Amino acid sequence: MRHAFFVVNSYLKKLALVICEKALGPDHRHTAECVQHVAWEYAAQGKFDLAEPLHRRALEIRDKALGSDHPHTAESVWALALMYTRQRKHDLAEPLYKRALEIREKAVGADHPDTAKCVNDLAMEYVYQGKYDLAEPLYKRSVAMREKALGTDHADTATCVNHLAMFYDYQGKYDLAEPLHQRALAINEKALRPDHPDTTKCLINLALLYYAQGKYDLAEPLHKRALAIREKALGPDHPDTAGSLNNLASLYYTQGKYELAEPLYKRALAIYEKALGPDHPNTVAIRDNLQAMRADKAKAE
Repeated sequence: MRHAFFVVNSYLKKLALVICEKALGPDHRHTAECVQHVAWEYAAQGKFDLAEPLHRRALEIRDKALGSDHPHTAESVWALALMYTRQRKHDLAEPLYKRALEIREKAVGADHPDTAKCVNDLAMEYVYQGKYDLAEPLYKRSVAMREKALGTDHADTATCVNHLAMFYDYQGKYDLAEPLHQRALAINEKALRPDHPDTTKCLINLALLYYAQGKYDLAEPLHKRALAIREKALGPDHPDTAGSLNNLASLYYTQGKYELAEPLYKRALAIYEKALGPDHPNTVAIRDNLQAMRADKAKAE
């Protein structure tokens, strides 16, 4: 059913593009929007050879129809940058992020949420390049922008706080990351409610921080809570539920608690096979985890 939805959605976007081109012409600003949607669709599928010329076409139309400093032009620049980041073409992505940021700062203001998004994504690009000294002030700026525009207790502020926390995680600076993860969790619990699916992301990130430090007794209740929320909010057969099953299973596996880990891995594998297919990367990863655990269990016996 989920696959069928995406197939239909993709078809409708392509149909909309055909209609726009016929009704408005190939260089109309609304046609550019349709081109952009189809480009996003191809990029989401990993079909970058099809996505790139469409992203470039949308940018070219908007440059001409709206001007090089229009917010919609910035959107096309930013979309092209994101695609290059996904392809690890960082030399192409970085100048585009900078251009999109410059346009948005000028067009909508330095503290606008869309500007904050560009700041955050440029920081992410620097992380991929290992330029941590350039990334850190941008992540901090993004948090400050969200706090000013939306308040300290807004869910979007929590997202930016979480990004800064994960930046420190990535470098093993757990003493800096932990209070940020705890703050992001507290914000989401208040802004969204404790049992909201998005709250689970904060729970999991904090649990993974404790896991990385070997603090398994602190990680376990967080993973269990995240699993319980997802089972209730999303259902027992949702892929995100499988992800939480895998997290908890891996925690037990690391501690040599094979009898607790195996049924969780098996359940996660069954969910992924049904929801995503046997050859999906997530399914393959779970299958590999289960096989590795069984091999270690056999050695232990």
